[in-house]
Amino acid sequence: MSNWSQLENMKPFIKEIWQESGFNAPTKIQEKAIPAIIEGKDVICESPTGTGKTLSYLLPAIQNLDETKNTIQMVILAPSRELVMQILEEVRKWTKGTNIVSTSFIGGANIKKQVEKLKDRPQIVIGTTGRIVELIKMKKMKMHEVKTVIVDEADQLVSNEHLSNVQSIIKATLKDRQILFFSATISEQTEKIAKSLMNNAEVIRVKEAIQQENTSHIYFLCEQRDKIDVLRKIMFTEPDKAIAFIKSLEKVEELEAKLTYNHIDVAVLAGEANKQERQQSMKNFRAGKIPLLLTTDVAARGLDIQDVTYVIHFDFPKTTSQYVHRSGRTGRMGKKGVVISIVNAREESFLKKMGHELGITFTKKDFYKGEIVDAQEKKKNTPVPRMRKNKK
Repeated sequence: MSNWSQLENMKPFIKEIWQESGFNAPTKIQEKAIPAIIEGKDVICESPTGTGKTLSYLLPAIQNLDETKNTIQMVILAPSRELVMQILEEVRKWTKGTNIVSTSFIGGANIKKQVEKLKDRPQIVIGTTGRIVELIKMKKMKMHEVKTVIVDEADQLVSNEHLSNVQSIIKATLKDRQILFFSATISEQTEKIAKSLMNNAEVIRVKEAIQQENTSHIYFLCEQRDKIDVLRKIMFTEPDKAIAFIKSLEKVEELEAKLTYNHIDVAVLAGEANKQERQQSMKNFRAGKIPLLLTTDVAARGLDIQDVTYVIHFDFPKTTSQYVHRSGRTGRMGKKGVVISIVNAREESFLKKMGHELGITFTKKDFYKGEIVDAQEKKKNTPVPRMRKNKK
């Protein structure tokens, strides 16, 4: 049973699914955001990856939904197709057994088929900004009864690429709608833009520490050019569910080619692959059929992937915040996780400084006889070469 009093006032089906999901207490962000959203406040929320942000906006928005009205009441905006589909799955899980209809709208898909979906009269719409603007302009998507607009991964959606679309969508709704901005990071600029679109927004920030008790932090030291070889060895030694973070799309594609050549199956979240290929590789990774996912920080934003055993910092994070957000994808829900950094000599000094700031201990590792061992242990087991006497 849950020990969360807020839950007692929610719709019976929400309570039932909460219990079935095995949840006990809410996360910090859920505890703070849900009451404010149920009250109807405009809210800006910042909380790291893996802290339950989606349910923080979804449960109160579903609670406030009028199931008797077959009009669009909730619009959820997300920056990528993958995230839209993930949110849709979550919406359908939490509205199962009800008459609430939800659907998705994404760029690149056949627009005629998407217009057909509107005939089902959805109350909840999840989509990418460009496609939703397109449907509004075509006068196919009616926004006059929208009560809630949710901007997920807000830092990305207020970028130059998406901002005008977000503004157009909000402008198409009634003046008394509720607006919610959620992101793993809310910069000053994002907060400023968000507030300009909202009424007396409440800002909620939750700082989650690294889950030290479930997660071990290790690193390998090598030359920059040898990083790919270290990654290859890790995957041969510990072939489990791993996400490797790379700094650019070009680098992702280069690594994909080299690792595939070395007979390591990889899934790629960004790059030149078409949407169907990307969807299939993600499906295989989630199912555990592919052991390694290569991604950039931007492509992985917001995606929730269960049971990740390893997070690999192939390219070292620029900030402690980036280290925390990436690393938070493993060691969740009481399960064990390992965070691996592959660093060069310059990055090693940053790593140690980061460890001091975050209060975590990094253990240096190496490979010995096909296993990952403490670097000291390898030294201990390696025979010392004999000195040759110089011939006169």
